[in-house]
Amino acid sequence: MDMLLLFLKSAGIGLAVAAPVGPMSLLCMRRTLTQGWRWGFATGAGIALGDGVYAAVAALGLAGVSAFVLAWETQLHLAAGLFLIWLGLKTFFTKDEGRVADVGAVGSIGAAFLGSVMLTLTNPPTIVMFAAVFTALAPTSGFDPLVAAVTVAGVVVGSLGWWIGVVAAVSGLRHALGRKVRLWIDRVAGVVLAVLGADQIRRA
Repeated sequence: MDMLLLFLKSAGIGLAVAAPVGPMSLLCMRRTLTQGWRWGFATGAGIALGDGVYAAVAALGLAGVSAFVLAWETQLHLAAGLFLIWLGLKTFFTKDEGRVADVGAVGSIGAAFLGSVMLTLTNPPTIVMFAAVFTALAPTSGFDPLVAAVTVAGVVVGSLGWWIGVVAAVSGLRHALGRKVRLWIDRVAGVVLAVLGADQIRRA
């Protein structure tokens, strides 16, 4: 299979996985809108890396890792739900004053990145989805290490491309909104995140 074509197909898969609106989309948009593009980009990059990790597990056929993660699916959903509820409450009760001053804190942005990676990894069925897609891409010969690497790279680039677009679009709106509007966005986002967290706990 032509490597460029495989890369482009994989990038399309990464974009398709990232595009549906969910808790991670809301988190990325909220951070971009209220804290700046660096926070939004860190969140999106973390999501893309998490997708890449699951894509690598599926593409390389790491059955042991897949089985382990899927065996702990209930606990991961529970952890994700509790984290989203905590994040939702924190977002809801956050005051606007002084948050912009924290945007330059490298450690905080790094924590946002790592938190996004971990939260993305709390969705084990993603492995199954990637495995099914990759099987369709190479139904006969399977994946050798080079093909797996190109596929995973494509997924990460496609996912990251989507998040860059989201951050760019939301950043364009950020400066047009006043403090009160951003505060109301925090309130709504907090409620939605908490509801999505409760749904994760229900799934657990």
